[in-house]
Amino acid sequence: MTARLRAFTTGWLTTERAGLIEGGEGPARIPVVSYLVEHARGTLLFDTGLHPDVRVDVHARIGGLADFFTTELPAGTSVDERSAELTSRVDLVACSHLHFDHCGGNGLLGDVPVLVQRAEWDAAHGGDPTAGYLAHDFDTGQDVRLLDGDHDVFGDGTVVCIPTPGHTAGHQSLRVRTDDAEVVLTGDACYFRESLDTGRLPLFGFDPEQQHRSLDLLRSMEASGSQLVFGHDAEQIPDDEVRSF
Repeated sequence: MTARLRAFTTGWLTTERAGLIEGGEGPARIPVVSYLVEHARGTLLFDTGLHPDVRVDVHARIGGLADFFTTELPAGTSVDERSAELTSRVDLVACSHLHFDHCGGNGLLGDVPVLVQRAEWDAAHGGDPTAGYLAHDFDTGQDVRLLDGDHDVFGDGTVVCIPTPGHTAGHQSLRVRTDDAEVVLTGDACYFRESLDTGRLPLFGFDPEQQHRSLDLLRSMEASGSQLVFGHDAEQIPDDEVRSF
């Protein structure tokens, strides 16, 4: 059994490239990306992008993070608006992690269960108080299903959550088997192809050693034939079109 996988932007961020990769210079405009996974047993959204409140008052929504990130969320591109164009239902949400640009749209999707690693949930609730978590993004009243390690979402190996910690304490990536390929959505375990090739990390992260181990895991998966889709790589997701994998 396989799944259908589509990627689309749910916002854009502009920030200093030095914060995204060691040695980076100048500003960088990067896509915020969500993924729709359609399987015979259900439909999953992986990451939900920015909340539309950033269109109105970005400082009220993300606080001091607005001093470091310029946000863009054009009309029609919040996760609920985007997903409604592509599917009549969303059964599950999985978050790579709980930063504002990856779970900001969770609450827009209604009473949909959310899959997140237990270590990430704990970090977001005080385990890592310096990491910039915003409770209104993830304390939404939805059913949160806490994971401890690999998780086979539909029970047939087609869609699997895979822990890739380091960027945050409980970061996870997602492996999806489509008709054409085995695709790994890296999330922020790896922002760009350049990050994988050079091993240069973002300026801020929970644990650099864990980050490097997660990069090694992603390299081994690619060497075994997986196609990697990086977390914020404008060369892979260069515009606001829907891309199929």
